[in-house]
Amino acid sequence: MLYMAYEKFKAAGAKEVYRRSREKGRMLPQGLNYVSSWVDLEFSRCFQLMETEDFSLFSKWTSQWRDLVEFEIIPVRTSAEAMTLMEPTL
Repeated sequence: MLYMAYEKFKAAGAKEVYRRSREKGRMLPQGLNYVSSWVDLEFSRCFQLMETEDFSLFSKWTSQWRDLVEFEIIPVRTSAEAMTLMEPTL
């Protein structure tokens, strides 16, 4: 299943997030997979597309970043999947 991890950087800012990422990597537990990410132009928010079959893995991952980042984890589907589901109602 796909999830969008919406991240809002706290007061320490993107610099500390990127420093930790450089030093320790993403620190993802096995079974939680990074797909892609986008960062806003102000370096205040990040949107990470993640994939897992075990939602509980997010708590293991986010606990290592909570001092720097506020998280919202949102289940998502691809546009193609959405079109397939919506087609019968159109």
